[in-house]
Amino acid sequence: MVAMLGRHARTWLVGVILACSAGQVWAEATIKDVTTFLDQAEAVRMTDSARYAAMLTQLHADNPPMTPVQRWRLRYLDAAQAQFLGHYAEAEKGLRDVIDHSGHPGLSARAMGMLLQNLSTNHRYEEMFTLAKRGVAALPGLKDTVARHSLLSNLSQATNFAGHPEIAIQYAQMIRTDLLPGESPCISMAVEMAARYTQKTLASDSQELARGIEACTAYGSPVMANMMWLTKSTRLIEEGDPEAGLALLDRIAPSVEREGYFAGRAALYSQRGNAYLAVGRYDDARKAAQAAVDLFKPGDLDNFLIDAYHVLYEVAKREKKDAVALIYYQKFADQERGNLDDLSARALAYAAVEQRALLQGLEADKLTQQNSVLKLEKDLTARAVENGRLYIALLLALLGSVTFWLYRIKRSQLRFMHLSHHDGLTGVLNHQHFMTELERSLHDLERRNAPACLVLLDLDHFKQVNDTYGHAIGDVVLKRATATCCQQLRRADLFGRLGGEEFGILLHECHPEQGLVIANCIRAAIEATPVTIDGHVVKYSASIGVACTMISGYGLQSLRREADAALYRAKGAGRNRVMTDLLGDGLVGA
Repeated sequence: MVAMLGRHARTWLVGVILACSAGQVWAEATIKDVTTFLDQAEAVRMTDSARYAAMLTQLHADNPPMTPVQRWRLRYLDAAQAQFLGHYAEAEKGLRDVIDHSGHPGLSARAMGMLLQNLSTNHRYEEMFTLAKRGVAALPGLKDTVARHSLLSNLSQATNFAGHPEIAIQYAQMIRTDLLPGESPCISMAVEMAARYTQKTLASDSQELARGIEACTAYGSPVMANMMWLTKSTRLIEEGDPEAGLALLDRIAPSVEREGYFAGRAALYSQRGNAYLAVGRYDDARKAAQAAVDLFKPGDLDNFLIDAYHVLYEVAKREKKDAVALIYYQKFADQERGNLDDLSARALAYAAVEQRALLQGLEADKLTQQNSVLKLEKDLTARAVENGRLYIALLLALLGSVTFWLYRIKRSQLRFMHLSHHDGLTGVLNHQHFMTELERSLHDLERRNAPACLVLLDLDHFKQVNDTYGHAIGDVVLKRATATCCQQLRRADLFGRLGGEEFGILLHECHPEQGLVIANCIRAAIEATPVTIDGHVVKYSASIGVACTMISGYGLQSLRREADAALYRAKGAGRNRVMTDLLGDGLVGA
């Protein structure tokens, strides 16, 4: 499992973006002009933390005469320092004070951006997205471009973190449209690359990624340049070239260590572990993953920890250290469960429709102008048709009509074929077609001597759901469970509904241990996504049985018999758990 910098975008961008809104200017020994001194302090806030702290101390000690705006600006800088040191409650108090009472739109916008980071770090997602909506509403009247860019970058991070990278990209591009000639696009490109990674549209050889690295290097921001280099190395490893990924990691490691940025070091160690594992250097993989683990405190929840524990589990398993592997698997599973809970919390807090509506409002004037141009073009085209192209238009209309009917006939054929192969409610393969494809796939896997796992899944006490809430809500539960399973599966896997609340999955080219991990992720995801409809919260779970070709062979009957038996044991052991024909009852459970 490769460390995904896209899903870590909140971690590595937090605390970096605002530091890049001004160049470095060194402070003088004495305070000759308060505004200049404040400018100097803000410029070095994230490039020289010791000097920044000393300058704040000097401001408070000398206590020079200040205007109200200068005092509010000092209040903002004090809150920024508190947040940098991890004093989140103190920082929040100062930031809210600036937002609510300063009366300065630019300072309020900067404070909003920093408070978004604070709330995100502390998993207070509902408050974070409420504040994000308030920030979007403030954008049209915000004339301070530095503050506007700061707020837009944090809004981009917040929406990307909520699982809406397409909106995050729009916010990033809005920064770029505001830039004056000569201004660096580093900030906007950094947040856009994070969103494109989440969107899975970023390749290691992407020209946009290369331009982003070049822009941040030229701008003098090694932290942000390093994080984009780390994104590139991640994509190289994911694309099947771990040697190239390792070479890139070795090249940037001195800079990452020198800067000392926590998320950068965690990404470096975690990625090294994954790359070493991919090339079979197990001792190096274990050391790198352990270095990543050592960065965190007990009880921390982080995606870099998920990656590191997965590497430690894989190394122990491949070295036949079963007891050690089991310990690391449990740590990995605990982190995965926590990550699923966190994802659910974000999804419930985020008001996607309102965000999109507000974003569309920002573009309303531009769209009105575009509509006027389109209307003029339409009028000109109509006159041109009336003045000499009538026959051509009629011919094209006839040709279009024929094409349309041919298209409808073809679409109907495809639709009937799809309906004959798929379940009408859930959209996955129906029982008959699933069994046909399952048997064909097993023959192919046996010919290639490739492993596979058959997963049988049954929703627990589903009859009670129908009896209690009605079949309409029962259908919603089935659809939600199906969608949840699909999110955990790969493109090559088979997924079908066997009848009622029972489903079957064939995991192609999947070893038994990997099949257990996927099955348990499916079980945990189903448990973590209850259905809320008409005021009812419907919680449900699944019992799962797993049989593997390496144990039960490639025969359809024997493989299904073993999976059925494992499923029966899962139900008998209390439901909401996974049983298998490999490691014994109860190894993977709720």
